[in-house]
Amino acid sequence: MTPLLEKIILETIQISLLVGVMMIVVDILNVVTRRKLEQFFKNAGRFRQYIIASLIGTTPGCIGGFTNVSLYIHGMISFGALAGSMIAVSGDEAFVMLAMFPKQAILLFGILFLIGIAGGWLIDLAVQRFKIRVCENCKEMVVHADERNFRHYFKEHVYEHIIKRHLWKTALWTFGALLLVESGLAYLHLEEFTSQYKILFLFFGALVGLIPESGPHLIFVTLFAQGLIPFSVLLTSSIVQDGHGMLPMLSYSLKDSVIVKGFNFVIGLLIGLIVFLLGY
Repeated sequence: MTPLLEKIILETIQISLLVGVMMIVVDILNVVTRRKLEQFFKNAGRFRQYIIASLIGTTPGCIGGFTNVSLYIHGMISFGALAGSMIAVSGDEAFVMLAMFPKQAILLFGILFLIGIAGGWLIDLAVQRFKIRVCENCKEMVVHADERNFRHYFKEHVYEHIIKRHLWKTALWTFGALLLVESGLAYLHLEEFTSQYKILFLFFGALVGLIPESGPHLIFVTLFAQGLIPFSVLLTSSIVQDGHGMLPMLSYSLKDSVIVKGFNFVIGLLIGLIVFLLGY
């Protein structure tokens, strides 16, 4: 085994173990607070919806996105609150960012939280102004969680959800992204290419963010961690992408999902370009 491959495998294992621990902690918090959140939203005003939905979206992993989709389908939050929360969502990549560059990651989450609030408000205004019809095909989704004992929780949440559905994919994408970047640095002079074509990476990051999947965004996470792309590129990609967050929405309303992605794509590009021109 070459030293480069050995280094990548070791980094992947370290990151994946840390990600797994964080996923379990966040999942436990979600199980404990889920019903309280739904009860809280029944009496929430519109602006409070933007704040809390964006805060939920900032929660690392797909849980925040899934929770807000469920709240939207139940009529507890507005379309703008849903779209704004998806700006704040970073998916499973959030765990990787916390593992690779925690200080910058927390700063990024704070910025996404604020953009999510403002974006939600602006999107609701646009929906009303242009009379965009949303949630025409929504159906209520009722989830009866049964957290009877530790064995049940471990099987249904830790094994079935975290390990089988998320952790192994995150590990594979992390390995792939590290292999791509490290190989590029070692053999292809990737640092020269990224320094010359930064603006192209910004647009590419926005386009990749349209994919409703956790994983592709890790390429930009890794590039940023290596100092190869500016913060504006990572920010653009983070605004547009939402991990697995929109997948449940696709099954309820493809139209609403496309509209959410469209709004967030435009917002991501505009803010990303402004931050890029400011030199970040």
